[in-house]
Amino acid sequence: MTEKSEITELVRERYAAAALQLTDVSSTSCCVPTDLGNGTVFGSVLYTEADNVQLPEEALLASLGCGNPTAVADLRAGETVLDLGSGGGIDVLLSARRVGPTGFAYGLDMTDEMLSLARANAVKAGASNVKFIKGQIEAIPLADDSVNVIISNCVINLSADKNAVVSEMFRVLKPGGRLGISDVVAEDQLSAEDRVARGSYTGCIAGALTNREYLDALAAAGFVDASVEYTHEVAQEMHGAIVKAVKPALGARS
Repeated sequence: MTEKSEITELVRERYAAAALQLTDVSSTSCCVPTDLGNGTVFGSVLYTEADNVQLPEEALLASLGCGNPTAVADLRAGETVLDLGSGGGIDVLLSARRVGPTGFAYGLDMTDEMLSLARANAVKAGASNVKFIKGQIEAIPLADDSVNVIISNCVINLSADKNAVVSEMFRVLKPGGRLGISDVVAEDQLSAEDRVARGSYTGCIAGALTNREYLDALAAAGFVDASVEYTHEVAQEMHGAIVKAVKPALGARS
């Protein structure tokens, strides 16, 4: 097994256990806290009361993100949205609500247990304009130029091949499409070793990109108007952040 595949399997196991904690009363885990979040820096506490209204409790409890990407993606009626690493489905359900009946929201996750939880949550929420699909964010199973907006909540840092993720995001976005991502981002002075010392890969710390690395990866893929805005500290010199970028419209000069 390669290092990349080992990382992917560790992440899959961690989030499968998180889903099972909500769906299987016989499941216990030494690694996942009961509320699945982490105080004020991860989890459902980062959503507003208005967001929480009419969402299934299981979707809220399964929130493991570091932000609220639907609040910053400026979603519009009729748009098609893709959530990378959709987990229990909270951001897909919120997106579906914002884009309305003429829009659509996809959730992509590699973990069968999370997909089962998310689909059950969609039924409980009465959401008909959603679809949860299995796959990896490094190889998105959607057509080129097929979505208006990509969101993701503290997932890209977990990927073992972030350049592939960024390239795939660019591919599936329509010209003029945009990113509204929440992720953990390290300050530029932190080395890879510094990041490992501050936390685990599955805990969303060790695998985080620096600010400069994120911007460089987005630019290399072809994105423009990229920005990284820190929102709150999750570890020393590491932050929950809002990452935005745009795929140039047809005919636009980069």
